[in-house]
Amino acid sequence: MPVYNVRPYLERAVYSLLVQTFSDFELLLSDDGSSDGSAAICDAFAAADNRVRVLHGENAGAPAARNRAIEQAAGRYFYFMDADDWAAPDMLERLVTAAEEHQAELVVAGFSIDTVTRPGAVFRQVKEAGPAAFFRREAFRRAAARLFDSNLLYPPWNKLYRADYILERNIRFPNTFWDDFPFNLLVIRDVDRVALLPNAGYHFMRERPESETARYREGMYEKREEEHGWMLELYSYWGIQDAASREMIARRHAERMVGCIENLCGPASPVTGRARREKVREMLCAPRLRESLRLARPRSVMMRCLLLPLKLRLPRTAIAMGKCISFVKRKYPGRFARLKAGR
Repeated sequence: MPVYNVRPYLERAVYSLLVQTFSDFELLLSDDGSSDGSAAICDAFAAADNRVRVLHGENAGAPAARNRAIEQAAGRYFYFMDADDWAAPDMLERLVTAAEEHQAELVVAGFSIDTVTRPGAVFRQVKEAGPAAFFRREAFRRAAARLFDSNLLYPPWNKLYRADYILERNIRFPNTFWDDFPFNLLVIRDVDRVALLPNAGYHFMRERPESETARYREGMYEKREEEHGWMLELYSYWGIQDAASREMIARRHAERMVGCIENLCGPASPVTGRARREKVREMLCAPRLRESLRLARPRSVMMRCLLLPLKLRLPRTAIAMGKCISFVKRKYPGRFARLKAGR
């Protein structure tokens, strides 16, 4: 578990693991140079429970913290949890049982997204998977588009990884923000045996105003373009170029461009005025986005409307749209979560 300045949430996350019905595990708390007292909380847990070990390091980001734990871990499986989320008591038992039953290199489970709309009120969106099992890489690859569409292949915390599979291929988290996506692309690239669980009981919390998902991201557009290139390369490597997979990749790309525009239009964005218009114009005219908009088939009326100014290359309209999205996201998180769930 990477830990960095999460004092208000850390005890909840750690307790949810220490009370698991499956208890034969070691919990590595990888402190990334916390300055808010989180490190002391980690040390207190280690003193109270011999299953807990703390890895203290300088602040180098979540990827480095996770990689430190990979180097130190001794178990048969790796599981990565975020320090501001929580898990149902039988989560690890479900994951390990599925891995053992199917001799899986990777277990992928459904999860819940809990958005705190106001104190004491939570909007919960459930992402379901399976149940299913794949014993040949070809079968998993044919199903991957559906799993990408369900957002099941992106995060690390809804997965159990067989340790030898990761170590033999020297797979590590790259030193970048949103490091989980490229990590998982490396994992699934040549995976053979994959088990799916409908829901393992992980709760991804959206409640921290300062969290990784709630601030301006410098270079977000370039990052999304890089990710799109990774997706194209992965499917080329797999030799899968069917219409459904191409449409999924294109729709994914186009929808994330809406997020890039919103990122530029939020109150924390330093890009304003003419510079913002020119950046949005550059995005709308990019050849890869034009191709994605041609292939994409949005699944909701809302998303068709959001993509319309992109299709028509209308930067001012796109900026107005981005400002509206940013406003709803900040002021009405529950409504935003419901709209996003229905896209």
